[in-house]
Amino acid sequence: MKTLINFKSINNLAIPATIAGIAEPLLSITDTAIVGNIPVNGLESLAAAGIVGSFLSMLIWVLGQTRSAISAILSQYLGAGKLEEVKSLPAQAIFLNLILSGIILISTVFLIEDIFIALKASGKILEYCISYYSIRVWGFPLTLFVFAVMGIFRGLQNTVWPMVIAIVGAIVNVILDFAFVYGIDGVISPMYLEGAAWASLIAQAIMAVLAFVLLITKTDVSLKLKLPIHSELSRLVIMSLNLFVRALALNTALILAVREATVLGDEYIGAHTIAINLWLFAAFFIDGFGAAGNILGGKLLGAKDYKNLWILAKKIVFYGLIVSAVLMLLSILFYKPIGLLFSKETPILHAFYAIFYILILGLPFNTVAFVLDGLFKGLGEMKYLRNVLLSATFLGFIPFLFLSKFAGWGLIGIWIAFTVWMLVRGGALVWKFNQKFRPLVQKH
Repeated sequence: MKTLINFKSINNLAIPATIAGIAEPLLSITDTAIVGNIPVNGLESLAAAGIVGSFLSMLIWVLGQTRSAISAILSQYLGAGKLEEVKSLPAQAIFLNLILSGIILISTVFLIEDIFIALKASGKILEYCISYYSIRVWGFPLTLFVFAVMGIFRGLQNTVWPMVIAIVGAIVNVILDFAFVYGIDGVISPMYLEGAAWASLIAQAIMAVLAFVLLITKTDVSLKLKLPIHSELSRLVIMSLNLFVRALALNTALILAVREATVLGDEYIGAHTIAINLWLFAAFFIDGFGAAGNILGGKLLGAKDYKNLWILAKKIVFYGLIVSAVLMLLSILFYKPIGLLFSKETPILHAFYAIFYILILGLPFNTVAFVLDGLFKGLGEMKYLRNVLLSATFLGFIPFLFLSKFAGWGLIGIWIAFTVWMLVRGGALVWKFNQKFRPLVQKH
């Protein structure tokens, strides 16, 4: 059956994927806004939440790459009409992922203080980092399981159930955030920062249970581990390893930015925490079209329908740019109120407003990079994605970051480095897609 590439087919996948995608940064934004308004040591709490959040995101993104690999392989087999041949693969992939997550979880538990000292946390902020992470870290395997299940649904061309899982998690997290952080008079005492950690952990557990139930009841995919090892598991592992290296490079940039912002002072890491959460929110908002590209791109490649693959790439970039234009307009119109949502601390707000415009101006560049990134994952181009991130990080972001530090540009320099980073990423993907697929379109 021929796959139609039009506004409806793209948005049937992109809209649920967008809603699912923004749930994770929405949780972080909710935590940031609620924690930033804690009446006792709010500045230190916000800084600790930012540092821990960045480190946990690194762990999740590094090991969560199996989601993209599963999705790419399943969608390609679906396009080729051979889905039955990979039915035992998802369970093997999830089992492997959970073993790795358990090893990393246990190893970090014994190094918590050293990790956050290396990220330049000290005093009250270090104390808060340790208590917050000690609770949040146990949700790590749960999140990886949910990510893997979402990858299975995506490979099967379904973004609705991942959306349901994400919405339920977001709603539970927001409700529990208010209840645990600020307390309920006569029922729950305020737990402040630790309350935010418990809210996130419980929400992650509920999402994992829901993901398991939906996978069992809504698909034919079995989570029963069966031998022999599937022949595609090696390709999945190689894809995941390439994305693993890529995620390390990506998170090197994010962690270095947190480290440099922390060195600048408490108000700067607070401002950076707000900015990075907004940046991630916009990224996942735009990434819905990347998800559509991931899902449809893999299917079209499996069917060798290069003409429609070319059309798909142009349309998802165009739609993504429209969304980014709307986000830019809203950010400009609500420039000051957006900051006030997250903190009432004047030093933090002053530092945030001084960099927010850079984030806004970078949105179109981010769109091209994020959308094509999703498409390339669906095409199985993990090695190229790895090389692009390594080049963008070590030849673009890091040199500019330390140049700006030497020049004394402070937080502004950090965010200009992010813009350079995204320009390199997006430009490399546009060039590669043209080089590889334009000849195939003309040939067919």
